[in-house]
Amino acid sequence: MLLKPYRETLALPGIKSLLAVATLARIPIAAGAVVLTLHVVTDLDRGYGAAGLVGAALTVGGSVGAPVMGRLIDRRGLRPVLVLTTVAEVIFWTVAQALPYWPLLVVALFGGFLALPAFSVARQSIAALTPEAQRLPAFALDSITTEISFMAGPALGAYIATAHGGRPAMLAIAAGILVSGLGLWLLNPPIRADHEAPIEAGERIARRTWLRPRLVAILAVTLAATLVLSGTDVTIVAVLRENGELSYAGFVMSLWAFYSLLGGFAYGTMHRRLPAVVLLTPMAILTVAVALGASHWWLLAALLIPCGALCAPTITASADAVSRMTPAAARGEAMGLHNSSLTVGVALGGPLAGLAADTISPAWGFIAVGGVGTLIALAVIPAELLHRRTRLEDPTLKEPALTDPALTEPSLAVPAQAAADQPFADDALASGTAGPAEAFPSPAGRP
Repeated sequence: MLLKPYRETLALPGIKSLLAVATLARIPIAAGAVVLTLHVVTDLDRGYGAAGLVGAALTVGGSVGAPVMGRLIDRRGLRPVLVLTTVAEVIFWTVAQALPYWPLLVVALFGGFLALPAFSVARQSIAALTPEAQRLPAFALDSITTEISFMAGPALGAYIATAHGGRPAMLAIAAGILVSGLGLWLLNPPIRADHEAPIEAGERIARRTWLRPRLVAILAVTLAATLVLSGTDVTIVAVLRENGELSYAGFVMSLWAFYSLLGGFAYGTMHRRLPAVVLLTPMAILTVAVALGASHWWLLAALLIPCGALCAPTITASADAVSRMTPAAARGEAMGLHNSSLTVGVALGGPLAGLAADTISPAWGFIAVGGVGTLIALAVIPAELLHRRTRLEDPTLKEPALTDPALTEPSLAVPAQAAADQPFADDALASGTAGPAEAFPSPAGRP
């Protein structure tokens, strides 16, 4: 019975191949940060601060580019965007390895902006391939395979960079991106379900009809989750170095990733969804408590169990919520915003934890990132409680139709009957309610 949700999900057409290709495609992307850092430090003879600036430029470019690429996918389809980003990123990694520091810093912005959207494409395709009842285990599998990619990618990238040099490692990433883009292009996973309007129909949804406060709250929760995760990464290293136990860092971080894998697997078997903020809150609070185990590596590893087990479930819940809060015609842009939230959280968490570790003590890194995560969760909880109370008091309450001609771009408004057929069911954090399969039925006669 425990594996039944996963067996049923993996039996759906296209899911196995999508997860396999997406996992492999993410490995060179995951290796990029560590390879770029080692290249700047070793080949360009710069410090870690300079390497951090290049990484930040890549992150900023990616954060801005992800929703833009997602919007292009919504408008033009998947394959043109895959060609554009694959060619652009191969050129970036090929050219970047030969550039001096300052040109590299500038080019990194463009490299991030035109990055291959393997993460958001996988989640967008999962939403198209899975019915509402099986979407949670599908996103759980996506989180698990993402963990695997991030366990393999940085380790492989670091090995190539240390054994052969940063420049060969960057060329290896270029080759990996080329293979990844080609694999996704050949697979061409669907980004719209069969019952949803195809891209050729030209359906346009005004951003203000779906980018609402509750979706912004989900994006804030997503950002907070990865802020806590990346800050914890840095703090583990800082604490163990302070204790003279740095040799245990790899083992402790591997255990932490394993806890996340187990948590994601368990969450995918649940029949009832939990709001992302409900998962973020204990994860952030328990991260603060990890500071109590800073004196010994084994105590640190033990205290990381509960907060680590909530990592993958929180990301899973946020992706699932975003997929159900947005219509198919805007899902690519929404998943791009979700990916940007993940990226910005990662970019902020490390410096925040490092600042706390440097100015107070290493253990305060846990308190800093866990505290910020808790504050964001406390800011989101009242809005979620108000929404749930409103739904209970008035179950018939509906949001404006997403295809209302008054809210749709004027030149592409759909008929009034289509608007009547597609009520907006903004229920992403409520359990057991209708998702896109029910909330956005294909109007009769639409191809």
